[in-house]
Amino acid sequence: MRILATSGGFLPSEYGPFHWRRGPLVEHAISLAGSPDRPRICYLGTAQGDSLNGITGFYSAFAGSDARASHLELFSMPNVADPREHLLAQDVVWVGGGSVANLLAVWRVHRLDEVMRECWEAGVVLAGVSAGSLCWHVGGTTDSFGLDLRPVTDGLALLPYGNGVHYDSEERRRPLLHRLVADGTLPVSYATDDGVGLVYEGTRLVEAVADRPGVAAYKVERTDDGRAVETRIEPRLLP
Repeated sequence: MRILATSGGFLPSEYGPFHWRRGPLVEHAISLAGSPDRPRICYLGTAQGDSLNGITGFYSAFAGSDARASHLELFSMPNVADPREHLLAQDVVWVGGGSVANLLAVWRVHRLDEVMRECWEAGVVLAGVSAGSLCWHVGGTTDSFGLDLRPVTDGLALLPYGNGVHYDSEERRRPLLHRLVADGTLPVSYATDDGVGLVYEGTRLVEAVADRPGVAAYKVERTDDGRAVETRIEPRLLP
């Protein structure tokens, strides 16, 4: 039962914005699945409305490799006959960024909230960036509702924590997460700078990993007197 929740993953390539390459965090997700010779990895771009750009970028990252890449789209209908069967057959499920609020709503309509828990319990590695990180937690900070960041508190809650993403690149993320933890809107929370991932085994955080130096993860807790206290977690730099 493993989850890799990140503020990074696929990286841009020299061939343009719709061509991605596999970053160290993506490679680490595959390694958490046991590094199979022909890994099955499925991409969900629900948070961006199944944008063709994201799907194209995903497939370009695995072109010419032995990976058995696939995607699950839900707009305007599922592109596979049985989404549950398809997801349970994967080694890794990678969820892209975008609107976590919309992602959660659409997943619940299609009962993917139940399927994701089943996949997790069956040993499929669940991974993703931004919205694809927040979704596994109780909630976190999101721009799903507009330019002003707001809390989201109806995550899948496979992990009993809050989550903060893009902690170093979006300056409003940190103070809002602190406030939400301090006032009890969110429980103990873990946050990631860009390029950092949180590795969970079951519901326990076992380490933070990074695809670049100089970044970190963070634990934010509420004190007895109602303040938020942040502890820096040094990540392991991935090759």
